[in-house]
Amino acid sequence: MTARRSRDGTLSSALLLAANILIPVAIFVFGTGFFPYKPLLSGLASYDAVTEYGEPPAAPFDKLVFVVIDALRRLIRNGAAIPFTAHATSPTVTMPRLKAITTGSIPSFLDVVLNLDEGDESSSLASQDTWLAQMKAKGTGKLVMYGDDTWLKLFPGTFDRAEGTTSFFVSDFTEVDNNVTRHVADELKSEDWNTLVLHYLGLDHIGHKGGPKSPHMVVKQREMDGIVRQIYTAIESEDHLRSTLFVVCGDHGMNDAGNHGASSPGETSPALVFMSPKLKALNTRLESPLPETESFQYYSTVEQSDLAPTLAALLGFPVPKNNLGALIPEFLPFWPEKQDQVQLLMRNARQILDIVIAAFGQQILDSDTNAATESDYEALAHGWKDLADSYAKSAHGEDRSRLIQSITKAGLRNPGRQWRKTNQYQWLQNAQSVLSSMASNYDMPRLFLGQAAAVAALVAAVIAAARCANDRAASFIPISGILVAYGVMMFASSYVEEEHHFWYWATTAWFAFLGVRGYKRGHASAAFQPFSTTALLLATRIIRSWNQTGQKFAGEPDIVKTFLNTSPTLLWCLIGATYFWVHQNLIYGLSGLPVWLSFTTATGLVLAAFTFKVSFTLEDAPELVTEFARSLLKLNFTHDASLVARARAVFIGLGLLTALTVAFILARRRISLGQSGPTTLHPLLTLLLLTQTRPASIPLYLLSALPLRLLFVSLADLSPVEISTTVALLQHAAFFAAGGSNSIASVDLSSAYNGVASFHPATVGLLTFVGNWGPSLWWSLGGVLLLLRKREMMDDGKGGGARLWKGHVAVLTVFAAGSVVGVMAACTVLRTHLFVWTVFSPKYLYCVAWSVGQHLVVDVVVGGAVYWLGVWEQS
Repeated sequence: MTARRSRDGTLSSALLLAANILIPVAIFVFGTGFFPYKPLLSGLASYDAVTEYGEPPAAPFDKLVFVVIDALRRLIRNGAAIPFTAHATSPTVTMPRLKAITTGSIPSFLDVVLNLDEGDESSSLASQDTWLAQMKAKGTGKLVMYGDDTWLKLFPGTFDRAEGTTSFFVSDFTEVDNNVTRHVADELKSEDWNTLVLHYLGLDHIGHKGGPKSPHMVVKQREMDGIVRQIYTAIESEDHLRSTLFVVCGDHGMNDAGNHGASSPGETSPALVFMSPKLKALNTRLESPLPETESFQYYSTVEQSDLAPTLAALLGFPVPKNNLGALIPEFLPFWPEKQDQVQLLMRNARQILDIVIAAFGQQILDSDTNAATESDYEALAHGWKDLADSYAKSAHGEDRSRLIQSITKAGLRNPGRQWRKTNQYQWLQNAQSVLSSMASNYDMPRLFLGQAAAVAALVAAVIAAARCANDRAASFIPISGILVAYGVMMFASSYVEEEHHFWYWATTAWFAFLGVRGYKRGHASAAFQPFSTTALLLATRIIRSWNQTGQKFAGEPDIVKTFLNTSPTLLWCLIGATYFWVHQNLIYGLSGLPVWLSFTTATGLVLAAFTFKVSFTLEDAPELVTEFARSLLKLNFTHDASLVARARAVFIGLGLLTALTVAFILARRRISLGQSGPTTLHPLLTLLLLTQTRPASIPLYLLSALPLRLLFVSLADLSPVEISTTVALLQHAAFFAAGGSNSIASVDLSSAYNGVASFHPATVGLLTFVGNWGPSLWWSLGGVLLLLRKREMMDDGKGGGARLWKGHVAVLTVFAAGSVVGVMAACTVLRTHLFVWTVFSPKYLYCVAWSVGQHLVVDVVVGGAVYWLGVWEQS
């Protein structure tokens, strides 16, 4: 019997290990097939490559000032500026948006990952055709850049003068912009450049820290207005700048929370303004400012990719080879001759045709399919032949105005067969729509191989759970039902966007089920059960109402918006209560030390953490800091210290105290009279998480203490599998309650630089993960404490620890592997879905973070280390 148990234990351990190895393998293989780099046409475009249209028309501008900031409402009414709303496709983060702006192409969604790594150079555009490369090839002047160093990563060796600033140090509102502005006056006097790029970061940082309604926002907008005025005045007055085109745009917008990355109207509708005294000749005078609208569609909408061919026409260079943009027709009056307008449009259309041919071969122009059965690409090819025929006829005197309309008028945004039949098919816009909306070149064998690996991981985890989870079969029914429902839900975009409701209702139903079952069993705690269940349900209801999240109701009232943001006194009372609760737990945990030492250590560490949070909020959102909270800063002898120094002091203190706790555990000496070592680690983790949490969400940890305490009371009624199920539910519910979602825009970068003076990928990545998954980390360690207490109840702390822990890991692995299978299946089946890049691709990235970061690293590795420290201490 003992040998058989040993073999079963070895087999279950091997299966569990295999499952947790297969999960990251499956993710990697599937990801390389789902996010491939698209093939690109190499080299620079040239006028000589296409000669049938004759000499290109003269360009009205020879210099470019390109400024990336946010909204602008100046110079529009007198005609010196032409405004647009530039549609930015998801993902609305800096690197892919700059790729779209400079190449005119649609970047890969994988760029959203590369955007987070400032050390990445694989996304370089140095070898691609862009308007920057074309301006450099003209040889009429130098290229100069100041601002976001993403430009330097994308275009290494392109700029003759440059100074970059990091885009992820979001605590800085002033220096990042001052480093740009201090060069502006000198560059405007210089005559040696033909392209000046300025990328201001302050507005973006303010949005991340305090949202679009931050008190810093108006001040920064006025500062940006001053910069625009300075540049435009120089263009008006300096002779060497008279033929300068001034473009001001945003690479993306922001949502109501101040973040970006998803597809809400606020994120996908940045401003785009062309400015020059020469534009007055177009007689374009528009009303400004316009009434506020939730759609953010203030002026004519163009695609960000339209910038590339428009700049090509206005500055006199060929359209970049990989461009999918269409020349903005509002600028055609710059060329009074219709033949010049037609030539510009035909060159733009011919360049896009080259992309179609590169993808599907020259034979696509020779195919002769029925209009009812032809593909969108074949329809485009046939449309081009009709367009070429019309161009040839126009050369013999036929109406060129009609030809211009055929090329440029806005076509159907959902391309179908009808647009080809009309003979007014507006080829450029339809080609752009078709090419931009088609699925990526997915590597299907890799997709299937990744899914096979994920299914293998799930099967191995299920077998391991059945073998090592010492529990009745009925205990697996709830987690199985949750997993199946979750997998089905992944196939609906609305459910993915509003996933938080699934976890809120599942957690509520689970607690109600446990309460009713415990009362019916008539245990000794049955009389307490109604109160316990009611308290659990009430706490869950309050927690889920703390932050509205998702897409549809993100701006709706919640506890934070309605009560805390409007009442700083209430907010800081709750924050103070949370820190006091941690303080008391630390004192109790350190009670094995001399009283004076435990009190001094706990008080000093908590005070350092609390004053850091006050200082952080004072910089981030000063309107939320009460006078009493400000006065508490003086209690700390480092009241003049910087935020970086304050955060480092907290991290160092936590590190030293954690090391001391582990040392006492390894020495098998209790560091407290009533708590175990792992239990003492929990308030230390809580203090770390409070440091990385936005002030308004800090009280959530105090609220979470009630469910954890009630679960300890009812442990006798919970089987090991039910403990694991409870932990899995609370990890997810807590993540969404703190404001998390499946949108890239909800990633909170506000605490990513706590204690960090400059960018370091590993450190910033870790701080970002802790800041966003903090509540889940808290419940992960809480689950370990529940398991340790369950072990004591089951066998008085003697043996049995391995089987209990393996069962817990097996249940969590089943859910992690099952989640990966569901998300991969949805991404594969719906790869041509309209929302594949706005909903399902971000969900896949979140699935990676959950399964690798939360499950493998936190639940398995870190949780395992703490659990076995507890077992060592109990033995």
